[in-house]
Amino acid sequence: MRVLLLSANTFLEPHPVYPLGLDYVARAISNFHETRILDANLLAGKEDLQAALAEFSPQAVGISLRNVDNTSAEATHSFLEETRGLVRTVREASRATVILGGSGFSLFPQRLLEELGADYGIVGEGERLADLLLALDKGIPNPRMDGVIFAGGPPCRTAPWRGIPARLTPARNAHTSYYLQHGGVLNLQTKRGCPFRCIYCTYPLLEGGAMRLFEPRDTGRTARMLQEAGARFLYITDSVLNAHEEHSLAVAKEMKAAGVSIPWGGFFSPRVSTPDYFPRLAECGCTHVEFGTESLCGPMLRAYEKPFEARDVVAAHGQALEAGLRVAHYFLLGGPGETADTVRETLERIEKLPRGVFFFFCGIRVHPGTRVHAVALEEGSLGLEDDLLEPVFYAPRGIGLQEINGLLETAARWRGNWVTPRLAGRIARVTRRLYALGHTGVLWDRLIG
Repeated sequence: MRVLLLSANTFLEPHPVYPLGLDYVARAISNFHETRILDANLLAGKEDLQAALAEFSPQAVGISLRNVDNTSAEATHSFLEETRGLVRTVREASRATVILGGSGFSLFPQRLLEELGADYGIVGEGERLADLLLALDKGIPNPRMDGVIFAGGPPCRTAPWRGIPARLTPARNAHTSYYLQHGGVLNLQTKRGCPFRCIYCTYPLLEGGAMRLFEPRDTGRTARMLQEAGARFLYITDSVLNAHEEHSLAVAKEMKAAGVSIPWGGFFSPRVSTPDYFPRLAECGCTHVEFGTESLCGPMLRAYEKPFEARDVVAAHGQALEAGLRVAHYFLLGGPGETADTVRETLERIEKLPRGVFFFFCGIRVHPGTRVHAVALEEGSLGLEDDLLEPVFYAPRGIGLQEINGLLETAARWRGNWVTPRLAGRIARVTRRLYALGHTGVLWDRLIG
């Protein structure tokens, strides 16, 4: 079967994100099917997609939805209309079976299958596409299997896929070259599954809570192949890289042994580590640490069910700085129990975090199945009938999002290293201009004072 895998994501803030998931899906099916990857960022219009469909004549088109919206309460933008246009073009230009998947789809599978008019959907990890294609090859039109839904069929929720996936390592092809030319950032994954239970996060829903660790030596070799493909920076996409410190150190060691010489970074929990943890990462090429901090107020950290306290954040920040790493923190204001006082406490305590960059988000996008959704239902601010496909943001009882934004903007005035919702779009535009001039990497370190 000829299968076209199409990445629908064209959102470029804060920087273009390589469609890593499709590499895994392509590897899972390519031994049995003629497979191509197409990126919507390469399409100037529907005519380009029509031409690709006419040239390849696929029998199945898998469309990956990374997100359904930009999760911003400040300037909300849904991606459904763009995706609907892709599906419509596929329908008009071919007779291919249309299959939806990706993390965005998996959060709203039944609704999106109906809204977008696809034939099938893959809920959860995309490697399940191999099983669906096998069933279709055998002439089974509506296979009832784990993680597969179809038009007119019953709803389906699924347990995380338990396999250790293999990746089709990208070479210098058209869709890889787009990211090499726009920042040079390619992505690496070292494990799946997240053991933490942050109330707003969808990672445990998508990948499960049990960590599946990739073999460090294989991951190191993959990192070297990405470098040889032209990557200038590697971003590790694990939900939390240091959720398993020993494994992350083993991966870093193998990356160094494989000859990886380009900088790399990832997302970390700001927990106190062993004294040599960050120095050992730095010795192996790590340069950027992004902490998912969310708050520096004790009651808010407990409300978010974070596995650390404010003093741990300060200590982890200091450990990373001492190792010579560039540090950023992400803050999420507006959760259950937020008040003007808790916001002020967080903003004031940031003074204890020198030489960092701070990204702020005001308002929690509510996704079905998360703990914050359950809290909103318990409080009565949302009902079971509320359609969360249209962006809905949690409303704390003690303060409005507009007031939170006001407090934040006042505190952030004249601070070039505080990226507020009002400034995020401007920073993204500057980043794109720097990429056009040949700069590479995530670039937020340019904001460090």
